[in-house]
Amino acid sequence: MNLATITKSVTSANANRYFSELLRDVRSGTSVVITIHGKPVAKIVPIDEHANVANQARQTLLARLARQRATDSGAWTRESLYANEV
Repeated sequence: MNLATITKSVTSANANRYFSELLRDVRSGTSVVITIHGKPVAKIVPIDEHANVANQARQTLLARLARQRATDSGAWTRESLYANEV
């Protein structure tokens, strides 16, 4: 089982009392749902869940670039790139 899929639910009062412990749980991959009067109001998730999206996008881009053929743009200089700017 992937640790990122484990979800723990705590009341807002207990989240306040045991915040450091909750952060340790989140660091180890557990998502924590905070409830007030039994209703979910917030979720603390490991940052790696969000970083994974960026990593997947990066891998997709690199794979696409690897499939593309290089184009011959000829000889160029920095000055020629900016020659038409006003």
